[in-house]
Amino acid sequence: MKTSLTLGGLLLGSAAIFLGQFQATALPGEGDGGTASVGPDVIVGAIPDVARYAPGIYQTVEYASYAFGSTSCNIGTTNLQWQPNPSNLHPTIPQNLYRIKNGAIEQIGLSWCKHGFCALQQTLCGACTPAGAGCPTVLGIGCSDPYTAGLNGTQSDLKGRGPINASTGVFSGTYTDPTAPAALPASLRERVMVARADLDPAQNTGATYYAECAYIHPDDATSGNDNNNASYRKLTVGATWSTTQGYPLTLTGATLQQLPAIFAWQAEFPTSVGVKSYDVAGDGRFVIGYRVTDNGNGTWHYEYAVYNLNSDRAGGSFSIPVPAGVTLSNIGFKAPKYFNGETYTNAPWTVTQADGMVTWSCEPNTNANANALRWSTLYNFRFDANVAPAANLGLANLGIWKAPTTQSPATTIQMGAQVPSTPVPPATPGDYDRDGDVDGADLATLLNSWGSAGGDLDGNGTSDAADLAILLNNWG
Repeated sequence: MKTSLTLGGLLLGSAAIFLGQFQATALPGEGDGGTASVGPDVIVGAIPDVARYAPGIYQTVEYASYAFGSTSCNIGTTNLQWQPNPSNLHPTIPQNLYRIKNGAIEQIGLSWCKHGFCALQQTLCGACTPAGAGCPTVLGIGCSDPYTAGLNGTQSDLKGRGPINASTGVFSGTYTDPTAPAALPASLRERVMVARADLDPAQNTGATYYAECAYIHPDDATSGNDNNNASYRKLTVGATWSTTQGYPLTLTGATLQQLPAIFAWQAEFPTSVGVKSYDVAGDGRFVIGYRVTDNGNGTWHYEYAVYNLNSDRAGGSFSIPVPAGVTLSNIGFKAPKYFNGETYTNAPWTVTQADGMVTWSCEPNTNANANALRWSTLYNFRFDANVAPAANLGLANLGIWKAPTTQSPATTIQMGAQVPSTPVPPATPGDYDRDGDVDGADLATLLNSWGSAGGDLDGNGTSDAADLAILLNNWG
């Protein structure tokens, strides 16, 4: 129990402050704006350390397993309950791992959730009004509580994500673990499990990596302070693979507080990546990121990442408008995989093109285990198109997977993003105003350019009788 390692926790916490937590950078969140939030408000103040465990092979793929430390801060105006199981009044803590490679961000690992059970009263985020001595079951106003990576990687305290409603913060299940597949090595279970190939420096030249943690709590959600609960921090991957610990991961730089890791994509490509947040009324928040790049061969690559911060209803489809005449190729989908005994499928979403849209869809909610875009996960959607993006943002449609309720009736939300432009039809020689026909307005343009290069159609550098003949031959 945590009280049995309070001294060690204090020592580790102190070391972490000097090694990483002290560098934590507070950025404008989604609820506090730099001032104390009304009610309890728990955030990830720091991601101080990494634990690594024995690799293993599952379904012919070699994996490593990791855990990330997380230090919580209560930046609200009231105490935050931290009652241990079986009470529901404590935080649950997911951990995620992301990679940015070839200009795109992808989630490459996710853990089960650590369940909190008592809180030290420390001062990472400022002045602390302790809620008690030692490790009480309440986190005081302004106080912080460190959970080391070793603690967050302790399998007995890790439980599945499925019973947690991230919109309300409520854990509705029992504390009995789902049965993991027998073939899954014990060291990989429940922690952040990531394929060796996704970390191998030789296969990921130029890639960058980010750890993310979040705190989910019912009182925090009830107070409306649950949109700033995730924070992220950059890390590097060592060159040498260990048969007992996998690749070493080293945290670097500051913890970016109150922002999920999708914002790292924008930080790496500030002029080309857009990131926007959208709320489902009565439910939770999604964040979309988008980037379009010129392939240099007459096509453009469209990359979309959709992150579910805390929507219980989840995402079930994603659509981008495709104007007539646009040709798509290399249509793709990417999602992190579930392995730990939760019964969700890892089936890729299907793709269809109809009614001027390209749409990715998971199975309907009649299959409760469909691979919906659940909370604290990021899915990718991508394609190449033969046109550049439109000058103004278009509207992507995110379909909500779970059935609507009286409290949350929406079935779709629209999200601003870069989308393909409408192709410009090939110009008919003489159609100067590109309105689709050659008429008096075009003749006037030619005559006004007579003797200059302004109306030249045959490439001789002068608007003359030869150009007039071309225009008249295309009249109408």
